[in-house]
Order: sequence, then C-alpha cells, then structure tokens
Amino acid sequence: MEKVKWGVLGTAGIAKGQTIPGMLEAENCELYAIAGRDIRKAQDYLEQFGFKKAYGSYEELLADKAVEAVYIPLPNSLHFEWVKKALQHGKHVLCEKPLTPTAAEAEELFRIANENHVYLMEAFAYLHSPLISAIKQEIESGAIGDIRYMESQFVTSDYELSNIRMRKETKGGCTYDLGCYTTSMIQWMTGKEPDDIQAISVFSPEGVDVLTSAVFTYEIGMKALINCGMVLQTNADRRLDQLRIEGTKGSIRSTAEFNGCGDLKYTLIHNDTTTEKSVYAPQNYRLEVEQFGKCIKDGEAPHVSPSFTVNNLRTLERILEKIGY
Repeated sequence: MEKVKWGVLGTAGIAKGQTIPGMLEAENCELYAIAGRDIRKAQDYLEQFGFKKAYGSYEELLADKAVEAVYIPLPNSLHFEWVKKALQHGKHVLCEKPLTPTAAEAEELFRIANENHVYLMEAFAYLHSPLISAIKQEIESGAIGDIRYMESQFVTSDYELSNIRMRKETKGGCTYDLGCYTTSMIQWMTGKEPDDIQAISVFSPEGVDVLTSAVFTYEIGMKALINCGMVLQTNADRRLDQLRIEGTKGSIRSTAEFNGCGDLKYTLIHNDTTTEKSVYAPQNYRLEVEQFGKCIKDGEAPHVSPSFTVNNLRTLERILEKIGY
C-alpha cells in the first residue's frame, strides 16, 4: 500500500494522545515531519514517535516539498490561518473540528483547496467508527421507522482557566469544543439541518459557555435536543456520551464514547423487542487517517464531505447567535 508522507502542524494534546498513535497504526501513513513553536518539544515528538524531521516553526514544515498531507490540531482560532497556508503550499489538509468558526470561512477554504487541487477534510474521527455506521444502517433499514425525536449529549470535566477550551479568544467554550459533536451526530443520522433552533447557556465569569442546550425543530415534525457542557469534576477526564433516537416503530440508545474503541454496545428496540448489539471499533483516528490517505492516493471522496462540514457549522453559528456568544 502506497503511503502518504504526513506532517503534523503543532504539538497539541489531541495529536499526542489520539491522532499520532492512530497514524502509527494506519497502514498508508508515514510519519514524516513534526512542527512546533518550540523546537525542543518538536524534537521530543520526533524521538517518541519516530518522525523523520522536526521543525521549530510551522512555516518550515509547509515549505518542505516532501510533505504531502498536513494534520492541524491547533487551537480553533488558528485553524483558518494555517489551513489556508497549508492549502496554498499544495498540501492536503486534515484539520481538527470545528474546521472554522463560521460556515463562510469553511466555504472559502474548500474553494482554495479546489483551486490548488488538494483535499481538505474536517477531522471528526468518531464519524469513521463502525458503531456510527451500524446505527445509521439501522435507521436506513427502517428498523425504527421514521425518526420523531433525537437526543445527543456530550458533557466532560471542566478545565483550569489556562486551558484554551476556557478562553473566548481561542474560540473556546462547550459549543465549539463539544457541541459540534452533538450537532454533527444529529445531522449525520438525519441528513437534515434544523428549521428552527432555540438555545440557552450557562457562562463562566470570563464569558465562556460551559453548558449549552438547544432544541431543534423540523418542518417534517421531527424534534431534537442537544446538550453539551464542561461541568464535571475539574481536570478529571470524566465524560458523559449519550445518544437516543426515537422512531415510529422503535428506538436506538447508546452510551458508548463518541470516539471509543473496542467492543461498543447499543440497544435496539423494535416492535417492543429489545436487542443488545455490539460492534467492534478500531482506533477511530487510525480509520480517519487511512480514509484520508485513500482520498489522496486512490481518489476516494472524503468521508466527511465539504457540504456536511459547512451545514454543521451553519447550525453551530445559529446556536451561538441564540446564546449571544
């Protein structure tokens, strides 16, 4: 299998803990270059993970002609700037969610990607999970009939104020950081944007939303609820993931982690018969990197499409407008 030479733009925690380990497992990935604002930290990543090169600036990595694809785990407020620069250097780009703060900025980046004949995909690793595919297949098969109500929750521990998630200038807050999962889950399962949105939030003293709830209504009669928050025990890595889908013929429920791996379970209730089902999910970040590599080498379409990203960002913007963020 032909491998893609990857560069990682930044030494963020998600890169170290999740994505780079997934890249090491991916069959079509070569860890080629790592860049950080601190060359010593980049060098540490090189030694720990086996990168070929380490750079002390993002510009140096982008100037390396051997780099084919770039993974960007930078703070949300830096995504647009560095995705744009990477695309203009002719690099394929996988960027952490949310791709940009606004749908208009995302549309501009996809236009630049097209102009430079490269791929751009938003990094929603969980959407590559066999668990998500299995639940969507249940819906498409008609197992629960027409969806009437859907509920998606993602709540985590909160963080010290030094964390970028707790700072407004870095586009922190629970809607940007966690709400994008809940809105994308509903959109992925239904294929629809809500016709009306009502939302409410609790804010930190610094003006960052730490708990947000939103109600979606659709002209077809369907309704949905999202909850996202950073309110559990501080820095304790606790979390609540919950998905519930109610249809005219049954329901689906799951409390498996959005990005969990291993044997993940969900419950299907069909015509009053309850069935516990289990799906094996490999490391989702590996699946994400492998799929993006197939786009680059084999011409596959990105699993997370440009239209999906733009539509989801439009929904997030509407929520943020409602809460005055």
